[in-house]
Amino acid sequence: MNIAIAGGTGFVGSALTKYLLAQNHHVYILTRNILTKENRSNVTYVEWLTPKSQPEHHLKDIDALINLAGETINGRWTKKKKTAILNSRLLATREIFRLLTHLNKKPSVYINASAIGIYGTSGIERFTERSKTNGHDFLATVVKRWENEAAKIKELEIRTVFARFGVILGREEGALPRIVLPYRFYAGGRIGSGKQWVSWIHIDDAVRMLDWALSNSEIAGPINLTAPEPVQMDQFGQEISTVIHRPHWLIVPSFPLKMLLGEMSMLILKGQHVYPEKAMQLGFDFSYPRLHHALQDLLTGEKNENITNRSENLSDHFTDSQKR
Repeated sequence: MNIAIAGGTGFVGSALTKYLLAQNHHVYILTRNILTKENRSNVTYVEWLTPKSQPEHHLKDIDALINLAGETINGRWTKKKKTAILNSRLLATREIFRLLTHLNKKPSVYINASAIGIYGTSGIERFTERSKTNGHDFLATVVKRWENEAAKIKELEIRTVFARFGVILGREEGALPRIVLPYRFYAGGRIGSGKQWVSWIHIDDAVRMLDWALSNSEIAGPINLTAPEPVQMDQFGQEISTVIHRPHWLIVPSFPLKMLLGEMSMLILKGQHVYPEKAMQLGFDFSYPRLHHALQDLLTGEKNENITNRSENLSDHFTDSQKR
């Protein structure tokens, strides 16, 4: 397949690109910084979102398009930062709609990144893809506007998927390294009440689920990219403690985090219990359904003995493209 990825150099995009290349797909990466890129085997860099760029001229034969582009939500949410978070997502999605209208041969599927933040936060409610999107906080508002913009692509008769990511766990990027750091200095412990839900997913499963959505014509609309067993924050910390053999003993109250991080502290102090109902109903095979096994792999390299060849770790995909 010829697959275009906007945001292909970020945390998820880089892992997804490696995975797709291992399966002999050709990947087109949409980027502003075309002068710093060199095309390599099965990878073509395409300039976009610059005054003179016309990416549609280079994407005439794509089979799928994945949009992962957007300003990172990490960092204090100043007024300027919040504007950048929203506008970067709307601008990228509008540009994708524009370029798709100029393609005589449309891709069969479009996947737009989204987030479970669309559901709002709750300590008691369980959210699935069928749940109402009643969140009114900043992130929920951003994601709703983002999905509404992406929904216009359905008008082009392209199967459209909203990939609602949970907390993505990776070795060197994502939330996990920052969460683990205090434990490595023997200063880990409960954050806030400890009862807030963490709906997480291993980076390998997140990438495999995106690939699965590409080829599964039954998938359209929202799909939750989360593991089937979310945990509360206190349990999350206790699992880290067990895996890396460090104490889980300090209590970090909510107030200093709110002072330090401002509105962004909600990412840590509030949560959602999100269940991947579509993935479970349609038979997606999670490599890491349980947090303990995910942390063992990411923090120690120890793999779950029950993982089959079909669910091998991504590092094996990079060296043996026949394993799936």
